[in-house]
Amino acid sequence: MSDTPRPWWQSWTVLAPPIALVVLLLTFGHHIAVWLAVLLAVVLGFAVLAAVHHAEVVAERVGEPFGSLVLAIAVTVIEVALIVTLMISGESGAASLARDTVFAAVMITTNGIVGLSLLTGAQRFGVAVFNPEGTGAALATVATLSALSLVLPTFTSTPGPEFSPAQLSFAALASIALYAMFVSTQTGRHRGNFLPVPTGGTGVPTTATVPPAESGSTPTRREEGHSSSPSARAALFSLGLLLVALVDVVGLAKVESHSIESAVKAAGAPPSFVGVVIALLVLAPETLAAVRAARREQVQISLNLGYGSAMASIGLTIPSIAVATIWLKGPLELGLGSTQLVLLTLTVAVSILTVVPGRATRLQGGIHLVLLAAFVFLAIKP
Repeated sequence: MSDTPRPWWQSWTVLAPPIALVVLLLTFGHHIAVWLAVLLAVVLGFAVLAAVHHAEVVAERVGEPFGSLVLAIAVTVIEVALIVTLMISGESGAASLARDTVFAAVMITTNGIVGLSLLTGAQRFGVAVFNPEGTGAALATVATLSALSLVLPTFTSTPGPEFSPAQLSFAALASIALYAMFVSTQTGRHRGNFLPVPTGGTGVPTTATVPPAESGSTPTRREEGHSSSPSARAALFSLGLLLVALVDVVGLAKVESHSIESAVKAAGAPPSFVGVVIALLVLAPETLAAVRAARREQVQISLNLGYGSAMASIGLTIPSIAVATIWLKGPLELGLGSTQLVLLTLTVAVSILTVVPGRATRLQGGIHLVLLAAFVFLAIKP
């Protein structure tokens, strides 16, 4: 068998994003038939896998935690643009669209991505090991952002689960400040708190500076047939394709939303569940990237993705919504209901118990996944 590499244009990870973009341009804004919805789902799946591949190439070039930060911010920026566009266009449920989408993102990331990553890491290596200092700081930021933007509107003096203009402005500024401080901490002086913990494949942190793969315990990208350090040109090329793939994912999720809405209505679920399904699709690239990192015994990268995505979702959405209120008409509901408040409180409490030891077993991963299942079930049957 020849070891000659294939031309770049023969790689499906290169072809998938532009092909998906063409499909998106041809179908955007149209109601599609069932058979076409199935075909779009297949194209969407390839776009998700391509996005994960190119995100990993960029991550290898820039290093952690910059790699996970790039993917989290890129996904969220496009997601926020979609939310604001739908709200300005006056789609049904626009008053609570931002709240439903952000809360779904928080629950999916903190329970779904985190739970799957812990379960995968513990299943393969016995114990999932991570840095409690960095992960704890990320969790504290997520909890504070959630309380300021999603909990307080329910208890303010403003009628309904809404903020007054002054309160919304404060929440927006606080969100930007908290997110900026976290990114500065994550990429600056305390960057080491967000790097994978070396264990040598034993599940016990070590002080060795030799990468786990060199000690013969954990497979690396080089062992999986990838270059250990892509060139700057290759990284920029992958960054461009990553952005195209993410536009494809969010755009195709929007195109599929009419079919999803019909399926949700046929199943007897409330209209708000459509937002949950779309959030699941949009966050698919980060979920797959997190699971793949956990399989390489890099659970810290998985947690960076999970909590980073939750932070970006709140920290970028709320300020964007605050600006969009200049054009928006009607109420803007941000406060959570009683069931959602209970789920958020339970998620924060369980997450604290998970993060503090710096180690987790399959049990902790399973608990988070059960919380996600409870959220999805109650979204269907409130």
